[in-house]
Amino acid sequence: MKKIILSLLLSFFVVAITMAQPPEGPMGPRGKGQRPNKENIEALKVAFITKHLNLNADEAQKFWPAYNACFEELKKVRQDKKDDVLAFEEAALNIKKKYKNDFKKALGSDERVNKALTADRAFMEMVRAELQNRRDGKGSKNDTQGGKKGGRNNRGGTPPPPPPPGQEEPTA
Repeated sequence: MKKIILSLLLSFFVVAITMAQPPEGPMGPRGKGQRPNKENIEALKVAFITKHLNLNADEAQKFWPAYNACFEELKKVRQDKKDDVLAFEEAALNIKKKYKNDFKKALGSDERVNKALTADRAFMEMVRAELQNRRDGKGSKNDTQGGKKGGRNNRGGTPPPPPPPGQEEPTA
Protein backbone atom coordinates (compact mmCIF):
# COMPACT_ATOMS: atom_id res chain seq x y z
CA MET A 1 0.00 0.00 0.00
CA LYS A 2 2.86 2.37 0.83
CA LYS A 3 4.44 1.69 -2.55
CA ILE A 4 1.20 2.57 -4.33
CA ILE A 5 0.79 5.83 -2.41
CA LEU A 6 4.44 6.72 -2.91
CA SER A 7 4.25 6.03 -6.64
CA LEU A 8 1.03 8.09 -6.92
CA LEU A 9 2.66 11.03 -5.13
CA LEU A 10 5.78 10.73 -7.25
CA SER A 11 3.78 10.64 -10.47
CA PHE A 12 1.74 13.64 -9.29
CA PHE A 13 4.90 15.67 -8.76
CA VAL A 14 6.35 14.59 -12.10
CA VAL A 15 3.14 15.67 -13.82
CA ALA A 16 3.11 18.92 -11.84
CA ILE A 17 6.67 19.73 -12.86
CA THR A 18 5.98 18.77 -16.47
CA MET A 19 2.84 20.90 -16.53
CA ALA A 20 4.81 23.82 -15.13
CA GLN A 21 6.89 24.04 -18.30
CA PRO A 22 5.65 26.77 -20.65
CA PRO A 23 4.34 25.51 -23.98
CA GLU A 24 6.35 26.11 -27.14
CA GLY A 25 4.75 28.88 -29.13
CA PRO A 26 5.56 30.94 -32.19
CA MET A 27 7.68 33.25 -30.04
CA GLY A 28 9.67 30.51 -28.32
CA PRO A 29 9.22 28.76 -24.99
CA ARG A 30 8.82 31.98 -23.03
CA GLY A 31 7.30 34.24 -25.62
CA LYS A 32 5.41 37.26 -24.42
CA GLY A 33 1.67 37.17 -24.60
CA GLN A 34 1.34 33.69 -23.11
CA ARG A 35 -0.67 33.59 -19.93
CA PRO A 36 -0.29 30.70 -17.53
CA ASN A 37 -3.53 28.93 -16.74
CA LYS A 38 -4.86 28.22 -13.27
CA GLU A 39 -3.79 24.55 -13.31
CA ASN A 40 -0.19 25.47 -14.13
CA ILE A 41 -0.09 28.03 -11.34
CA GLU A 42 -1.52 25.53 -8.87
CA ALA A 43 1.07 22.94 -9.93
CA LEU A 44 3.84 25.50 -9.48
CA LYS A 45 2.45 26.39 -6.07
CA VAL A 46 2.40 22.73 -4.99
CA ALA A 47 5.98 22.26 -6.16
CA PHE A 48 7.10 25.52 -4.49
CA ILE A 49 5.48 24.70 -1.14
CA THR A 50 6.73 21.11 -1.22
CA LYS A 51 10.27 22.35 -1.76
CA HIS A 52 9.85 25.29 0.66
CA LEU A 53 8.78 22.93 3.47
CA ASN A 54 11.08 20.09 2.37
CA LEU A 55 8.21 17.58 2.53
CA ASN A 56 8.80 13.87 2.23
CA ALA A 57 6.09 11.54 0.87
CA ASP A 58 4.62 10.67 4.27
CA GLU A 59 4.47 14.31 5.38
CA ALA A 60 2.97 15.35 2.04
CA GLN A 61 0.25 12.73 2.34
CA LYS A 62 -0.80 14.18 5.72
CA PHE A 63 -0.13 17.84 4.93
CA TRP A 64 -1.87 18.49 1.60
CA PRO A 65 -5.45 17.56 2.63
CA ALA A 66 -5.21 19.86 5.67
CA TYR A 67 -3.58 22.64 3.64
CA ASN A 68 -6.20 22.45 0.88
CA ALA A 69 -9.08 22.44 3.38
CA CYS A 70 -7.59 25.41 5.26
CA PHE A 71 -7.08 27.51 2.17
CA GLU A 72 -10.52 26.64 0.75
CA GLU A 73 -12.03 28.00 3.97
CA LEU A 74 -9.83 31.09 3.70
CA LYS A 75 -10.93 31.63 0.10
CA LYS A 76 -14.60 31.38 1.09
CA VAL A 77 -14.12 33.82 3.98
CA ARG A 78 -12.23 36.22 1.70
CA GLN A 79 -15.23 36.29 -0.66
CA ASP A 80 -17.80 36.60 2.14
CA LYS A 81 -16.02 39.33 4.08
CA LYS A 82 -14.32 41.28 1.29
CA ASP A 83 -15.95 44.53 2.47
CA ASP A 84 -14.92 44.22 6.12
CA VAL A 85 -11.17 43.97 6.58
CA LEU A 86 -11.22 43.38 10.34
CA ALA A 87 -13.88 40.67 10.10
CA PHE A 88 -11.83 38.92 7.42
CA GLU A 89 -8.60 39.14 9.42
CA GLU A 90 -10.32 37.78 12.52
CA ALA A 91 -11.93 34.90 10.59
CA ALA A 92 -8.64 34.11 8.83
CA LEU A 93 -6.80 34.00 12.17
CA ASN A 94 -9.43 31.63 13.60
CA ILE A 95 -9.16 29.33 10.57
CA LYS A 96 -5.36 29.22 10.83
CA LYS A 97 -5.61 28.44 14.55
CA LYS A 98 -8.10 25.67 13.77
CA TYR A 99 -5.70 23.97 11.34
CA LYS A 100 -2.50 24.55 13.30
CA ASN A 101 -2.71 21.18 15.09
CA ASP A 102 -3.32 19.33 11.80
CA PHE A 103 -0.27 21.02 10.31
CA LYS A 104 1.80 20.19 13.39
CA LYS A 105 0.81 16.50 13.16
CA ALA A 106 1.96 16.43 9.54
CA LEU A 107 5.07 18.60 9.85
CA GLY A 108 6.28 17.89 13.38
CA SER A 109 7.48 21.32 14.54
CA ASP A 110 6.08 24.78 15.17
CA GLU A 111 8.78 26.29 12.94
CA ARG A 112 7.62 24.25 9.94
CA VAL A 113 3.97 25.05 10.75
CA ASN A 114 4.81 28.76 10.64
CA LYS A 115 6.58 28.24 7.33
CA ALA A 116 3.50 26.44 6.02
CA LEU A 117 1.22 29.28 7.09
CA THR A 118 3.41 31.83 5.32
CA ALA A 119 4.27 29.67 2.28
CA ASP A 120 1.34 31.05 0.27
CA ARG A 121 2.64 34.60 0.76
CA ALA A 122 6.18 33.52 -0.13
CA PHE A 123 4.88 31.91 -3.34
CA MET A 124 2.96 35.05 -4.31
CA GLU A 125 6.06 37.21 -3.67
CA MET A 126 8.08 34.91 -5.91
CA VAL A 127 5.41 35.16 -8.65
CA ARG A 128 5.29 38.96 -8.35
CA ALA A 129 9.08 39.19 -8.57
CA GLU A 130 9.11 36.96 -11.66
CA LEU A 131 6.38 39.01 -13.32
CA GLN A 132 8.20 42.23 -12.50
CA ASN A 133 11.43 40.83 -13.95
CA ARG A 134 9.63 39.84 -17.13
CA ARG A 135 7.91 43.22 -17.37
CA ASP A 136 11.20 45.08 -16.90
CA GLY A 137 12.96 42.86 -19.40
CA LYS A 138 15.48 41.64 -16.85
CA GLY A 139 16.82 38.13 -17.16
CA SER A 140 17.17 37.26 -13.48
CA LYS A 141 17.78 38.70 -10.04
CA ASN A 142 21.51 38.12 -10.51
CA ASP A 143 22.04 41.05 -12.87
CA THR A 144 25.59 42.34 -12.99
CA GLN A 145 24.47 45.81 -11.95
CA GLY A 146 22.33 44.72 -9.01
CA GLY A 147 19.02 45.44 -10.71
CA LYS A 148 19.90 49.02 -11.70
CA LYS A 149 19.39 50.03 -15.28
CA GLY A 150 22.51 51.19 -17.06
CA GLY A 151 24.38 52.26 -13.93
CA ARG A 152 22.02 55.18 -13.37
CA ASN A 153 21.06 56.52 -10.01
CA ASN A 154 17.64 56.04 -8.40
CA ARG A 155 16.21 59.18 -9.99
CA GLY A 156 16.78 57.79 -13.48
CA GLY A 157 19.33 60.46 -14.45
CA THR A 158 23.04 60.22 -15.02
CA PRO A 159 25.44 59.60 -12.13
CA PRO A 160 26.68 62.69 -10.27
CA PRO A 161 29.79 64.37 -11.67
CA PRO A 162 33.17 63.57 -10.11
CA PRO A 163 34.52 66.00 -7.46
CA PRO A 164 36.74 68.88 -8.59
CA PRO A 165 40.49 68.14 -8.84
CA GLY A 166 42.29 68.18 -5.52
CA GLN A 167 39.26 67.06 -3.50
CA GLU A 168 38.75 63.49 -2.42
CA GLU A 169 35.46 61.70 -2.68
CA PRO A 170 33.89 60.92 0.69
CA THR A 171 34.07 57.21 1.47
CA ALA A 172 30.89 55.45 2.42
